[in-house]
Amino acid sequence: MVTTSGEEQGPTEAQDTLNKRQTKTQTMRQTQSDTSSEAESAELLETASRLRLVVTRTARKMRQEAGGDLTPTSLAALASIQRMAPLTPSELSDIEDVSRPTITRVVNNLFEAGLIRRDPDPRDGRSWLISPTEAGDSYLAERRSRKSAYMAEMLATLEPEEVETLSRAAGILDAALRNRNSRTREHERETAGAPE
Repeated sequence: MVTTSGEEQGPTEAQDTLNKRQTKTQTMRQTQSDTSSEAESAELLETASRLRLVVTRTARKMRQEAGGDLTPTSLAALASIQRMAPLTPSELSDIEDVSRPTITRVVNNLFEAGLIRRDPDPRDGRSWLISPTEAGDSYLAERRSRKSAYMAEMLATLEPEEVETLSRAAGILDAALRNRNSRTREHERETAGAPE
C-alpha cells in the first residue's frame, strides 16, 4: 500500500493505518452523534417545558371557567367515582394516588354535598361502595360543559390549520399518556411479584 506521502507500507502497517482511519472516522461519527443527541435532548427538554407551562395554564384557566366550590382533588375524585362506580374508598385512594385519610375526607365532603352515595359493601361489612348521585352527575356535566365552551371559544380564534394541528396534538398526547400509563402498570405488576 502506498501512503499519501508516497512511501510503501507492508501489509501490517497498511492494516494499522486503515484501522486508525476507521477508528478516527468512527470517533468523529460518534462525536457528531453525541452532539446531535445532546441537541435533540435539549430540544426535547425545551419542548417539554413549553408544553408543561401551556398545559398547566390551560388547566388552571379551565378550572376557573368551570367554577364550583370543589377542590381540584374532590373534583378529580368525583370524576373517577362517576367513571368507575361502584368502588370502595380504598380503590378510589389507589386510583387518585392519595392517602387513605385524604380520600376519606374527600368522600365525606362529597357525601355531605349530596354528590355521591354510600352503600354497604356486600363483600366487606366494614366498607362502603360509593357512586355518584344524580346531583353529582349534573355537577360534573355542568363543569365539563363550561370547560368545553371555554376551549371552543379559544379554538374559534384560530386558523383552521391551527385547530387541525391541535387536534392531532391532542391525539398524540392522549396516546402517549395511555402508553406510559400502560407501561407503568406493567412495571408495577412485574415488581410486585419480584422477590425482595
